[in-house]
Amino acid sequence: MKKHIIISALIIMSAIAPRLCWAQATTQTNTVLDTIYANDTKNVALFFPEPIRQGITGSDNFVFTYNREKEQYFGLLQAKPGKESNLLVVNRNGSIFSYIVRYKKQLSKLNYFIPLSNSIGNEKPLVIDSIQTVIVKDNIDNRTYYYQKFCSYLLNRNQHIGRIKKRNEGIILSVENIVFDKEELYFVIQIENNSTLDYDLNFLNLSIETRQKGKRKSLQRLYQEPTYKHNLPSKIAESETVRFVYVLPKFSLSNDRRAILELNEKDGERNIELKISHRYINNPN
Repeated sequence: MKKHIIISALIIMSAIAPRLCWAQATTQTNTVLDTIYANDTKNVALFFPEPIRQGITGSDNFVFTYNREKEQYFGLLQAKPGKESNLLVVNRNGSIFSYIVRYKKQLSKLNYFIPLSNSIGNEKPLVIDSIQTVIVKDNIDNRTYYYQKFCSYLLNRNQHIGRIKKRNEGIILSVENIVFDKEELYFVIQIENNSTLDYDLNFLNLSIETRQKGKRKSLQRLYQEPTYKHNLPSKIAESETVRFVYVLPKFSLSNDRRAILELNEKDGERNIELKISHRYINNPN
């Protein structure tokens, strides 16, 4: 009998909980959101009353970074010129914070200390009669979402690490930037097709090459599997230039090692091997 009562209570809760959450949300509909300004030359720091569990911006021209491996109380906001957007932050205790974010060339404020009173609500549904309801987590892969946002930001950022380029029969392969973020390296790569034929991409691999010392000198290569590939094309049309990003776990190289970016054409011979010195790998932006 007791078991049937608990089951009935859970059924009632499943019907009531959405209404309670909706009622709580509607009370926030008319809330006037504060505005936070940022630009692309400075980091704007946001300090929250509880560690950050999730932070999302609504537009690619805003990037909000925070420690996803170890929850911390602050995050950093950057922006590039464009339309205003919004920032949604969820703390570890479920408190929700929402702000309008805008680009501003000159910033008068670089640090925001946000009190709990600024929270617009809590993601956890109300609990009745001490019966715990099951919280269905969002199915969105937060890490992939972060990769998409940060890679888009890098592709729109005018920053270069050095001259790393090689060409073959009108095909130019170059690494424009190498950026370190959250224990990962982001390789901003560009392929230019200055030939009169389309270029069908077979593969683009990044490997670590070790030069063996001694009388019998040899080279060994160890392929590095990217964690994420952003906007990797399958074809580069004639007179077209494409830019994309490879994300790999952070690594460093000794003097006798270097990275090799190998571009291979499908059903063709316009292949390129681009050598990347350990200096660029060990000193990313």
